[in-house]
Amino acid sequence: MTRDGVEVSLAPAGHILGSAQAVVRWKGMTIAVSGDYKRRRDPTCAAFEPVACDVFVSEATFALPVFRHPPDTGEIAKLLRSVEQFPGRAHLVGAYALGKAQRIIRLLREAGHDRTIYVHGAMEKLNALYERHGVALGPLAPATLEGRDLLAGEIIIAPPGALAERWARRFADPVSAFASGWMGVRARARQRAVELPLVISDHADWDELTGTVAELRPGELWITHGREEALARWASLNGIAARPLSLVGYEDEDV
Repeated sequence: MTRDGVEVSLAPAGHILGSAQAVVRWKGMTIAVSGDYKRRRDPTCAAFEPVACDVFVSEATFALPVFRHPPDTGEIAKLLRSVEQFPGRAHLVGAYALGKAQRIIRLLREAGHDRTIYVHGAMEKLNALYERHGVALGPLAPATLEGRDLLAGEIIIAPPGALAERWARRFADPVSAFASGWMGVRARARQRAVELPLVISDHADWDELTGTVAELRPGELWITHGREEALARWASLNGIAARPLSLVGYEDEDV
């Protein structure tokens, strides 16, 4: 749309289904605001679309060289290996109800897991929404069965907060798993008592962030919500003017 000479459009961000960058053009200047984004393939949403711009506003959630997320296929293989090794235990995977849960389900399907996947009630409407938008999730069922042994050997996906509630104790000797980019930090996994950390994030890691900036080569890089200093320093060393933007009320999230 165009208003008062300013053109505003949207481009895919690759974060979750429907996520978008905001692209603003005015008098020959283009500003692209990334929002949350990632660059690796996600079977549940459109891929990030690079937009040539004078100013690129980038997130920096994982903007430290230590954050290099492994391939998600390997993390899903780790989960399926555990299911095979411990058939008497339910595998309870903490994942955000919007985006992360559906991505994990699709990755499990692509890895050949065609059994019913059980889900927390908080995910049912969002799963149905993804299905309506063409993301096939396969057989799902509510994780409401009674009896501690009924879901032994099965995968249950729930919001991270549910893992610490009484709800989680109904399952057969559950293996506690959590899908997050922060699971690459052992201290965070220990803090949450996560037995099976899965490093799966919907945000760009260090290589994706720096690779995106190198690809776009904007005149200026503005950096938001995260580790601004490291990314700003990298940009400066690579001849790109950069500065951090302070967002009021921002805190780290388990993403």
